[in-house]
Amino acid sequence: MVQKAKILLVDDRPENLLALEAILSALDQTLVRASSGEEALKALLTDDFAVILLDVQMPGMDGFETAAHIKRRERTRDIPIIFLTAINHGPHHTFRGYAAGAVDYISKPFDPWVLRAKVSVFVELYMKNCQLREQAALLRLQLEGGGKGAVGGKESAGLLAELSARLAAVEEQAEALSKQLDDDSADAAAVATAAHLERKLTGLRRALDALEPGAGAGGPSVPSQN
Repeated sequence: MVQKAKILLVDDRPENLLALEAILSALDQTLVRASSGEEALKALLTDDFAVILLDVQMPGMDGFETAAHIKRRERTRDIPIIFLTAINHGPHHTFRGYAAGAVDYISKPFDPWVLRAKVSVFVELYMKNCQLREQAALLRLQLEGGGKGAVGGKESAGLLAELSARLAAVEEQAEALSKQLDDDSADAAAVATAAHLERKLTGLRRALDALEPGAGAGGPSVPSQN
């Protein structure tokens, strides 16, 4: 059973949170509410999120300050942030949003279809990265159990075949997503994230191929997840 991605919704107004939940419910993911920047940072301490929708104008810690804290933490710095604001102060205000680390800056009222489409892209990228980490974990277990050199034995061969098949499925999905991003002229941040995912998949495939019998005695290294 595929685990659902978590989406963090940050807004001090309950009616705005309710509206976001109504728009994003069709994605069938886990929606987590936070009514302040402080509450959002607390949620980020324990849970992993695919994307954050962050209101700019909030009492106390505003969206810009909240984003700055998120980007300073190693655990959360790579989570995409979409800023939402009801106030348009012109290009300078928008630039401040991007400078704070946002991947997008959307003014209210926004098109629900557009917002849902943007969020769905980051959810898909997050799910692909989760699948990739699972493949890497299995590969590490195989390396630790098999020792140096090529992997032998029926049990090892069966696991290699399963790993290869699962990795192939992720590769196919990642390729389809990249094509979709190219066709839709998506945000540069989403395109860059997809390209980074494909590079990690390529590294994992090379390491897996090196485990095949006759691949050599040097033993492969597991690709970095950074």
